[in-house]
Amino acid sequence: MVLMTLALGAGGITAIVVAVVLLVLLAIIFSLLPIRIWFRALVSGVKISMTRLIGMKWRGIKVIPLVDAYISAKKAGLDISIDELESHVLARGDVIKVVNALISAHSANMELTAETARAIDLAGRDVLNAVKVSVNPKVIETPAIAAIAKDGIELRVKARVTVRANITRLIGGAGEDTIIARIGEGIVTTVGSAESHKDVLENPDAISKTVLNKGLDSGTAYEILSIDIADIDVGRNIGAQLQMDQAEADKRIAEAKAEERRAMAVALEQEMKAKTQEMRALVIEAESQVPKAMAEALQKGKLGVMDYYNMQNVMADTNMRNAIGGVDESNSKNKDKK
Repeated sequence: MVLMTLALGAGGITAIVVAVVLLVLLAIIFSLLPIRIWFRALVSGVKISMTRLIGMKWRGIKVIPLVDAYISAKKAGLDISIDELESHVLARGDVIKVVNALISAHSANMELTAETARAIDLAGRDVLNAVKVSVNPKVIETPAIAAIAKDGIELRVKARVTVRANITRLIGGAGEDTIIARIGEGIVTTVGSAESHKDVLENPDAISKTVLNKGLDSGTAYEILSIDIADIDVGRNIGAQLQMDQAEADKRIAEAKAEERRAMAVALEQEMKAKTQEMRALVIEAESQVPKAMAEALQKGKLGVMDYYNMQNVMADTNMRNAIGGVDESNSKNKDKK
């Protein structure tokens, strides 16, 4: 009995050890082999071999998102292979967005091939958002664009642009920034060609029609459906401001020229004063020579005594007249000063 008990005990321990080993082996197998995702694909009606799944895992591909995307594509009725999805993942593409974009396009009866969707995604564009914008157009609001009419009045115009994504031009086509820039250019040109800002305020739809007819969506990833003027505000009177600035500049130029003429007049006055002083000095010097000349004339007999007395009388009369005139002149100068 004791031997039988020992034998049964040893057998039980062996069974437990074997069970533990089996569990460990199963855990290793489940960790190495993507059995769960293989089973999910199998019950979804999508056949993917285990060797392919193992190969994907060894190549560093995230198997679960890839298989889920493939299952969704097949359930939506898309004609796409697992090889295409695998190559897209290896090219660092977003396979989930590509498949969802293809499903959305297929549901909306849009022509979008898997190659085009993959190329758009690899080009850095959001292919899923592009399909959504193509199905449901989006509205782009421009900032306030300042434009000046011919009468010099500034207008600030805001526009709403309804666009639809153009899948065929999505690769290499310009984005929203180009659309907004072209719309701004068209608004500035249209307002600038108007004779008066009142004409623009009375007919804002003229801006929309003119801008829309320019074909601003050429070379872009969008197709412009409509351009609607959301708001027009009257800004500054740029023409009047420019005229005021010009008048101020002319005033400063005139003041500068007047100051130049005044400086020239002052310089001329100073020059004339200097010449007058010089002439007075010459006169005084000449007068100082008169007594000497008279004495020399008396000695040589060229001037008589009576002539000298007559000349003295004339000089006395002249001095008297000068004295009288000097008093009057000083009075007139005082009056001028007052």
